[in-house]
Amino acid sequence: MLLLLGLVLSFFLTTLSATAAGPREDFPLPIDSYHDDQISPLFEKLVGRIQREPLNLVATIIFFAAIIHTFLAAKFHKIAHRYQQSYGAVEILPHPSGGLPDYGKGHDKLIFRAQLLYFMGEIEAVFGIWLIPLFIAIIALHGWSTMVDYVGNVNVADAIFVVVIMAMASSLPIIRFTETAIAKVSAAGNGTPASWWLAILTLGPLLGSFITGPAAMTICALLLRRRFYSLKPSAALKYATLGLLFVNISVGGVLTPFGSPPVVIVARVWNWDLLYMLAHFGLKAVIGIILSSLLYLAMFRKEFARLAANAPDEEQEGRRPIPWQITGVHMLFLCWTVANAHYPVLVILGFLFFLAFLSATRPNQHAIALRPPLLVGFFLAALIIHGGCQQWWIAPVLGSLSKWPLMIGATVLTAFNDNAAVTYLASLVPGFSDELKYVVMAGAVTGGGLTVIANSPNPAGQSILASRFGEAGISPLYLFLGALVPTLINGAAFMLIR
Repeated sequence: MLLLLGLVLSFFLTTLSATAAGPREDFPLPIDSYHDDQISPLFEKLVGRIQREPLNLVATIIFFAAIIHTFLAAKFHKIAHRYQQSYGAVEILPHPSGGLPDYGKGHDKLIFRAQLLYFMGEIEAVFGIWLIPLFIAIIALHGWSTMVDYVGNVNVADAIFVVVIMAMASSLPIIRFTETAIAKVSAAGNGTPASWWLAILTLGPLLGSFITGPAAMTICALLLRRRFYSLKPSAALKYATLGLLFVNISVGGVLTPFGSPPVVIVARVWNWDLLYMLAHFGLKAVIGIILSSLLYLAMFRKEFARLAANAPDEEQEGRRPIPWQITGVHMLFLCWTVANAHYPVLVILGFLFFLAFLSATRPNQHAIALRPPLLVGFFLAALIIHGGCQQWWIAPVLGSLSKWPLMIGATVLTAFNDNAAVTYLASLVPGFSDELKYVVMAGAVTGGGLTVIANSPNPAGQSILASRFGEAGISPLYLFLGALVPTLINGAAFMLIR
């Protein structure tokens, strides 16, 4: 039945594409084609643009529906988990012919519902899911060819780059290299719980500018799980650490133009290179991360002393060292990818070469988990496609804000949506001044730790550390409170240090 449905749908789409009229060349409408600069009231300007192009309103409703969906992602997972627990409640009957057991009529339905709800709860897949109604709307109002032409000309080079750089950075030689660097810094404090905690939460996020934020989050969360959370700290220190981790990872990715998705997605458009990022964001990010970490270390100094007294003796890890030559080759692959970030063909060829090298050096490697980078890339590509239909309202709304309202607005908006979405939408505003571009980026990365959905690496950290917070999991309210102080400190560092 499904095969027949697929064949009918394929035939319908093929016929439609063959008979559809040519694409509309002015979709989406350029901002200067509205000729409404003389209209001052923002509401009247937006109403006029909807009247000119009704799809503007439809696409924006779909976009905001996707944002609301991100808030409900955790709910979908909880419902799916309940369905999964119901599997055991379905009576398993022996098959009449003696073959495979009969699970009952409700079993297959429960499995399908649980899997569907788990998919609906994947934050990185949300914007991709909502591409379906967007495509339908474009086809209904402007035809199949317009939709194909629009999507076919979207530049997804940044999404491809993020997928490849995340996969390379998650390789065992890069992870071991990062762990060794953090261990060397921790050794300066005699390897106590406090020294490990401080090294992980300062050096780890800053290294994220070079190995990418998602990779840094994975390494830091794993080290915190083993070196800190296993010591059973208090609930207050648990949430303070988690909030600090999320904020520092978000802020620590701004030293380079390729370490963090919110930076990657606008660096090419705004011509931000390595020197620009270091000069305008680097020192402020370092100061904010160090001040936040030292403040929490001072606040919980008595508890860290207790944890040091209860900490077990350092175990000797019998891990086989990775030859430096292999680590060096991995570094070269990273450099190749960064140098050719704007050339997807070269990035993909380099990635295929990397996978071949991985296979040839298998004894010194581990399997690359492609699911996280692919999901993040899917998120960014879907976001770019949605964003192209949002310029009609973003340009006048963000263009009307001054420095401080824009900073606060970007920080708050980031808490309710991935910060890559915030910076990408800002990149669609024509004539944005350099100061306002800086402010948007500062606000977006500052607010990246307030919620799990505020920054794409956060779900990875949550999944690694959730079991350390009991059966109830991580509380969104306590996470917000734990991240609030570092958020304020980093925001002040970006806005007040010149």
